[in-house]
Amino acid sequence: MREVVRVRSGFAYDCDVLVIGGGIVGLSTAYAITRAAPGTRVTVLEKEPGPARHQTGRNSGVIHSGIYYRPGSLKARYAVRGAAEMVKFCAEYGIDHAVTGKLIVATEREELPRLHALVQRGRENGIPVRELGPAQIMEYEPEVRGLAAIHVGSTGVCDFVGVARRLAETSGADIRYGAQVVQVDRRPALGVAVRTARGDVVRGRVLVNCAGLRCDEIARMTGDEPDMRIVPFRGEYYELARPELVRGLVYPVPDPAFPFLGVHLTRGIDGGVHVGPNAVPALAREGYDWRTVRPRELGATLAWPGSWHIARRHWRYGAGELHRSLSRAAFTEAVRRLLPAVTQEDLVPAPAGVRAQAVLRDGTLVDDFLIKEAPRAVHVLNAPSPAATASLPIGREVARRALGMLELQGT
Repeated sequence: MREVVRVRSGFAYDCDVLVIGGGIVGLSTAYAITRAAPGTRVTVLEKEPGPARHQTGRNSGVIHSGIYYRPGSLKARYAVRGAAEMVKFCAEYGIDHAVTGKLIVATEREELPRLHALVQRGRENGIPVRELGPAQIMEYEPEVRGLAAIHVGSTGVCDFVGVARRLAETSGADIRYGAQVVQVDRRPALGVAVRTARGDVVRGRVLVNCAGLRCDEIARMTGDEPDMRIVPFRGEYYELARPELVRGLVYPVPDPAFPFLGVHLTRGIDGGVHVGPNAVPALAREGYDWRTVRPRELGATLAWPGSWHIARRHWRYGAGELHRSLSRAAFTEAVRRLLPAVTQEDLVPAPAGVRAQAVLRDGTLVDDFLIKEAPRAVHVLNAPSPAATASLPIGREVARRALGMLELQGT
């Protein structure tokens, strides 16, 4: 354990700010704190042996433009700002990235009003958008078919794991891997003490909870009721065996009733094309396949009333997602709406991801970022896509709140 750096009222501090979670949001927070307040001691605890092992490292790698998000929402503000900052950060540190643009394609007439609404939303958010007809779609993507589309010029791709590693290297924080938090003792007059599975105790003045899939558990360990639960949804991906079928990024028109973008096609920085994800309930917080079942975690999900409200409200949508999960033929048909040339043989299974979806008691799927403050604690309780894109401004916002708590206590 590093030397004690603070002693106040008989309580020994190992750091000023203790961050739980070594994904891109936790590491961005540590990075922002040390830049905004040099000399602030930050410790990051990550249960895995390295950074970005879950949501950060298991997604499409897309730098989102912000076109989907309600103007004025945290998602819209952070995504638009974060996309530009992410491109600049990658360029500055030599991290693989590319600004490719993307197509959002309507394949059914009932999707056209939603597509036109996205055009308006994009313009309100200050995003470059170009409307396309069928012939113009083929100029961008010769194998893609649709009634109409929009081209979003500011979308790109990058290596988010590389970004997370660079944030860790340059933050100046004490980052401890293999440090799973099992107990939190908060004393508002003194500070926060955290015990890890190894038996180490780390004491800080302020706790920042960026635990992603386990953020609600950490909040309750701290003594705070977050009034939501994480319900994990697995997103399953395929790799396209014929990547030459797709030049860039191709998305369907999303259904505004769900916080998922639908199965899309993404040419990554390695030249491969990812196809997916769908969205099916995971049977564990880190349930990356159907074989991974953790009864305690599954029981907690089923015990949350919001889970049953979701099931009753969206069972038709869920049944379709389950069918596509269990049937490659059904998944292929979903892809063929955009890419008619694709066959079952073109889809090669690829690693899945799990989304940490915050769900309220009444079954509401929390759509925006959710950050709550409590005595000596800041909890990031919902950081869905575009969290990786927006991680730099999100990190600054969380850092601002944590540093404000430190100021109130006196430095």
